[in-house]
Amino acid sequence: MTLIDVAAALLSALLHAGWNAAVKANRNPAQAMMAQMVLGAILVAPLLFWTGLPALGAWPWIAGSALLNLVTVNALLRAYELGGFGIVYPVVRALAVLFVVPLAALVTGHLVGWGAFAGIAIIAVSLGVLAWDASRGHGLVLRAIGWAALAGLGTAAYILCDAQGVRASGSPLAYGFVASICNALAMCWRQRRNGPVWQQMKGQWLYATPVAVASMVSYLLILWVWNHAPVAPAAALRDTSAVFAILIAVIWLREPLTRTRLAAVLLAAAAVPLLRLG
Repeated sequence: MTLIDVAAALLSALLHAGWNAAVKANRNPAQAMMAQMVLGAILVAPLLFWTGLPALGAWPWIAGSALLNLVTVNALLRAYELGGFGIVYPVVRALAVLFVVPLAALVTGHLVGWGAFAGIAIIAVSLGVLAWDASRGHGLVLRAIGWAALAGLGTAAYILCDAQGVRASGSPLAYGFVASICNALAMCWRQRRNGPVWQQMKGQWLYATPVAVASMVSYLLILWVWNHAPVAPAAALRDTSAVFAILIAVIWLREPLTRTRLAAVLLAAAAVPLLRLG
């Protein structure tokens, strides 16, 4: 991975943590999630006239990604209902890091080197430590962990779909735009029992606009990285978003910053150079 790849993945991680924190902080996370997805789809749909559609070979991966993303979002929202953002988010990202390595080897045949593997393992451990530290004293954690585990597995699976799909698409932008539209449609289907989409989005537009932009930029950045860089190290690097999530949880959601959390943050940062080994 080049320094540009690392910078792009880290920026994607920061934006990803930010929009997830915004969704968790909303009084109705499911509606907030749907609003940012729908608004993001509306923003990018006209741009397809400029990029064109992805190549035919990418469409099965888009379909798989949309389905897996729906499962992941559902599990993530259920986990957020049961556990704090500072607990659930690191668990999901840590499990995604662990799952993506064997899945990437199975799907792409690419085996990471020992240096990159060590970096991935260190990040997974550091994220697990973050979640463990945040979980102490919370009685609902075990219930939240089950949903978080499903979200982590779903995340790893749709990462592989997106990584394969974007390479078959001919254009990361075209792939990202179409995938985002499909994800929004799937989320609207999930929320169908709560009334018409536009009615559910009342009062969400101003709140959802910056969240949708952050989500879309984060997604397009990591697609660009996955288009040419090794999938597992790049995914692990993006999943340092949990490190940014801890800072967001401390500053914005007023969750405590402990010595254990600080040590885990520094450990994850120390692993970043190893991921450049691919």
